[in-house]
Amino acid sequence: MKLTGIVVAIAALIAVAVFLRTARADTKTPEVGMTAPDFTLNSQEGKPVNLHDFKGKWVVLYFYPKDFTSGCTLEAHNFQRDLAEYEKRRAVIVGVSVQDADSHQKFCTKEGLSFKLLADTDHKVSETYDSVMNLAVMKLSARHTFLIDPDGVIRKIYLDVKPEQHSADVLADLDSLQKNPKSM
Repeated sequence: MKLTGIVVAIAALIAVAVFLRTARADTKTPEVGMTAPDFTLNSQEGKPVNLHDFKGKWVVLYFYPKDFTSGCTLEAHNFQRDLAEYEKRRAVIVGVSVQDADSHQKFCTKEGLSFKLLADTDHKVSETYDSVMNLAVMKLSARHTFLIDPDGVIRKIYLDVKPEQHSADVLADLDSLQKNPKSM
């Protein structure tokens, strides 16, 4: 009797996994070479920001889990530290997480951040970019980055981000792409 219950439970888990995989297969995860999906989200100033506002510039679109956490703070500090280098390369930094604009404003003020942080409170943009984590009863943005060229095309995707070295990695790839646009 117990064995039958275990078999049924395992079969149910397999069925759920297959369903979730099929459901995800219907969505188009952004890939290198695709046009980056456009969106509009409010910034830390409470003003709407569209991805297409940055047409003609490189965009470092980075998703991060949560304001005021150690990894997210380190990653943001490193982007801020290197901001002049990004500006030399005609690149902007845009951060996205599920916290609201008020949380982002407090984070920017406390940490001295001057680039845009966008509030994805309904998780839709994080989901569109396949950058959402489901943690029991809450959703957070996953630590992913998309390097988007001036024409709005995704040129590099970072899924295994190490906050302490991420900004340096992005700058190196940006240099490589700007020197040889077909290299990546």
